[in-house]
Amino acid sequence: MIPFEDLLWVVFYAALAALVVAAVALGLLYGLRGRSVATQLVVVGAATVLATISGIVVISFMMLLNEHDRSVVLAVVTSAGLVAMAVSVLLGRRLVAANRVLVEAVRADRFTPPPDAHLPAELAELSRELAAAQDRLGAAYDRLAAAHEREQALEASRRELVAWVSHDLRTPLAGLRAMAEALEDGVVADQSTVQRYHERIRVEVERLTEMVDDLFELSRIHAGALRLSRRRVGLADLVAEAVAGAEPLARAKGVRVRGDVREGLPVQVDTGELGRALRNLVVNAIRHTPSDGAVEIVGDVQDGEARLTVADACGGIPEDDLPRVFDVAFRGETARTPGGGAGLGLAIARGIVEAHAGKIGVANVGPGCRFEVRLPLHT
Repeated sequence: MIPFEDLLWVVFYAALAALVVAAVALGLLYGLRGRSVATQLVVVGAATVLATISGIVVISFMMLLNEHDRSVVLAVVTSAGLVAMAVSVLLGRRLVAANRVLVEAVRADRFTPPPDAHLPAELAELSRELAAAQDRLGAAYDRLAAAHEREQALEASRRELVAWVSHDLRTPLAGLRAMAEALEDGVVADQSTVQRYHERIRVEVERLTEMVDDLFELSRIHAGALRLSRRRVGLADLVAEAVAGAEPLARAKGVRVRGDVREGLPVQVDTGELGRALRNLVVNAIRHTPSDGAVEIVGDVQDGEARLTVADACGGIPEDDLPRVFDVAFRGETARTPGGGAGLGLAIARGIVEAHAGKIGVANVGPGCRFEVRLPLHT
């Protein structure tokens, strides 16, 4: 049995030889840090074999082994080392192949995760994370593209709005200037004509005031500055107020306005703002319904939502124009806006409804079209 002191010396010299080999191997690995994993694994395998052989050599000399025994030990260790290096090379090649599969999948137009059976556990996890990241990136890209499209549509509508407003302001302002100059220069002298001019000036000023109010309301909606003061109100009250407010215009044009509430559950809304949206729809319907026609306002509850519909007899809207009816300044073949103004009435109605977390739409039904407002129902 080897003495304990000799055993300590054996351990010391074997460890020293292994440390020397390890230091050389670490230096090589540092120099090869940018090379393939397979190459680095070969270095690790070679270092392991050399550390073992160096330890065996040191021990054999310390224990004074004969030449035969030393050769046998070295042959056995070398054979085992070569097998270990071969395994390292094969492992490195598998890692390189798996990495190549992953890289090719990443370089494809759309990343498709390779089957986990083709990848080591760590690379399989990386593959799943890449797939999840791609899904998140795709969703973010879709949102960005949609936001860009909305931005372009909004910018186009703004340019169109400026053009329409410039045109609509120019006409009444020119009339106001002409009438004011006529009154100032004394061109108009008889009392009846002067009175008519005064009345016309008042009408045009009211029209301009309504247009400015609409512009201010629309700017608040687009800026997200529309503040709602919600309170509980029944559908019957909303419909009754809309009918009462539109009655003078309907009577002047000879249009019948009917209101019907089939189920009057309450909703939590800003009565002023929603009333304005509903009034825009009703006035719009009256203006595009011929005399002796009818406009019907119906309130009911469907699929857990409050529904308000305004049906007219306008003859319908061209199918190509239906998706754009609520766009700012859109007019189509005939203006779908109260008073034939700058095309803001329906855009304002949509903004108010959406501010209430509701939906608004239009469809051709029967002799005309039907606007539908859906609102969350609060009971």
